[in-house]
Amino acid sequence: MASSEGFLTEEQRKTLKVASQNVESLGLSSSPKSPTYLLSEYSIKAPPAGGGGGKAASAGIAVKHVRRSHSGKCVRVKKDGAGGKGTWGKLLDTDGESHLDRNDPNYDSGEEPYQLVGTSVSDPLDDYKKAVASIIEEYFSNGDVELAASDLRELGSSGYLPYFIKRLVSMAMDRHDKEKEMASVLLSALYADVISPDQIQDGFFMLLESADDLAVDILDAVDILALFLARAVVDDIIPPAFLNRAKKGLPESSKGVQAIQIADKSYLSAPHHAELVERKWGGSTHITVEEVKKKIADLLREYVESGDTIEACRCIRELGVSFFHHEVVKRALVLAMEKRTAEPLIFKLLKEAAEEGLISSSQMVKGFSRLADSLDDLALDIPSAKTLFQSLVPKAVSEGWLDASFAKPSGEDGEVPDDAKVRRFKEECVTIIHEYFLSDDIPELIQSLVDLGVPEYNPIFLKKLITLAMDRKNREKEMASVLLSSLHSEIFSSDDIANGFLLLLESAEDTALDILDASNELALFLARAVIDDVLVPHNLEEMSCKLPPDSSGSETLRMARALLSARHAGERILRCWGGGTGWAVEDAKDKILKLLEEYESGGVVGEACQCIRDLGMPFFNHEVVKKALVMAMEKKNDRILDLLQECFTEGLITINQMTKGFTRIKDGLDDLALDIPNAEEKFNFYLEHAQKKGWLLPSFGSSAPDASLTQAAAS
Repeated sequence: MASSEGFLTEEQRKTLKVASQNVESLGLSSSPKSPTYLLSEYSIKAPPAGGGGGKAASAGIAVKHVRRSHSGKCVRVKKDGAGGKGTWGKLLDTDGESHLDRNDPNYDSGEEPYQLVGTSVSDPLDDYKKAVASIIEEYFSNGDVELAASDLRELGSSGYLPYFIKRLVSMAMDRHDKEKEMASVLLSALYADVISPDQIQDGFFMLLESADDLAVDILDAVDILALFLARAVVDDIIPPAFLNRAKKGLPESSKGVQAIQIADKSYLSAPHHAELVERKWGGSTHITVEEVKKKIADLLREYVESGDTIEACRCIRELGVSFFHHEVVKRALVLAMEKRTAEPLIFKLLKEAAEEGLISSSQMVKGFSRLADSLDDLALDIPSAKTLFQSLVPKAVSEGWLDASFAKPSGEDGEVPDDAKVRRFKEECVTIIHEYFLSDDIPELIQSLVDLGVPEYNPIFLKKLITLAMDRKNREKEMASVLLSSLHSEIFSSDDIANGFLLLLESAEDTALDILDASNELALFLARAVIDDVLVPHNLEEMSCKLPPDSSGSETLRMARALLSARHAGERILRCWGGGTGWAVEDAKDKILKLLEEYESGGVVGEACQCIRDLGMPFFNHEVVKKALVMAMEKKNDRILDLLQECFTEGLITINQMTKGFTRIKDGLDDLALDIPNAEEKFNFYLEHAQKKGWLLPSFGSSAPDASLTQAAAS
């Protein structure tokens, strides 16, 4: 442009000239306001698009309040003359805003206004999440549990640890089975040492809350999360009761609730679920619990022979089961008791492992606690076990590798630990039960208990029986349930049975340390006891009132109730350890009634016996005895006694089942008399006949028949 005002149209120039003349005529030429300022008074606007050329044509905006600086650049001027360089600004101008042109010859860098540089405020939680993501990625790469634990400790911010759990599991969920297994192993290793139990539960609850979001990115998120929950329960880092508590805090339609239901029904309720869950992702050790125990025993034995502490620590580390190190402690202490010369070496190993952080403080305490709880059984093999243990604890505390707060009495069941009578009874119980598992001789066992002469300890015997059976095969579990039925009909009262199960429920958490599936097994024993009429449902309610609501015992009771309320519960529970034929209880009763009716109407004894044998429910033969006696009373046909005699002679119906059948008739005589007026007389007649034939246990004579009634019945 030729002119500095080249951006004005011809019309605008004329207007400017007129304005300048008017200013001069008013004597305002000395005003600091330049002529261009007066343009604002006339509201001169740029021509519309398509008008004159230049910038105004393309901008299409008003040029009101436009000033030019000395550099010829356009600046906007504030009201009352306020502006940047080339303007005076308004009177007492305090406005810090100014527009400086670094190309202006009068530019002074000192006039640059101070500017506050805006920076985003850092969120500590976001920083923490980024840091733990890096720790997790590194762990997935190298598999170093101890390094991950160390990094997490150094990171601090322990209040954010639930977010670490959520991030770890959610990252593993979208990866291969290897990373999922590694995540579970890391959680077990961090449990109690780095992350508290409450924080573990908080982290899993956060995962459940975000299950719906996770499912958007991970198609099988619900199933994977369910397996993580089940694995956490199996690894004892969250209690089974957590699942019910978490469910109450989630919307019923949420995927978190679905994950809990899948974990409970598909994984934790399955037979042998612990091994199933541990191997689902290949397993960190690819070996069973029993194999781990064997490896621990072998490495301790080799250590005692070689004395190489470094090698022993390396072997313990290579096992990769930091959450199971309490087993190392327990077995090491037992070995020190068995071989007194090995005690210094054992103490050296445990001290070294504790100082290195190889065996955590919580695992050390747990190992001592488990040994303290099993001293009574251990005393059978090592008579001085209790005395030795009491000498080991102070040494461990004084050397600093056992927490000084450890002080757990070696007794159990609430009795005084030093009660010699109770200890002797427990020792006798173990021997009697082992003999029963070998011989299957119920009368011999009952007689042995009677000879002990301490009926007040019957609940303790029941606890020992079930505890020993739970750690054995299905055969022994079935034998234990059958024995309970016989004990109930012979020498155990209903209160004895209920109190024995209560002792088991109260110690459920300790039992689970040695028997991984203890909760599920105990629930089956409870349900089976109800099905066998050893317990009644009301007993379960009474037990529930005596247990803490969030305890393992309460959770086991809820499992037992769930088993009993399921469809065809009787059929499933009777078959839980291989017993039964698969029929429901009502179906079995119906078949028994039909075979007795066929026999009563003229059947053959041999054929009736074969039908009883085909039922395949020897533990339910007391129902055959009961129904046979009732039918004999109703039909007034004592021929059915011949069938019972044949069954007893063949060994088809045992003396225990026969006794139980007579006991059930005796207990229901009042109700039976409503339909059969002479029920009591007939029962006494049958009772005398049974005692003469030797069908019943000798101790059944608590209700000897009245001689006159017997004679009347016979006539």
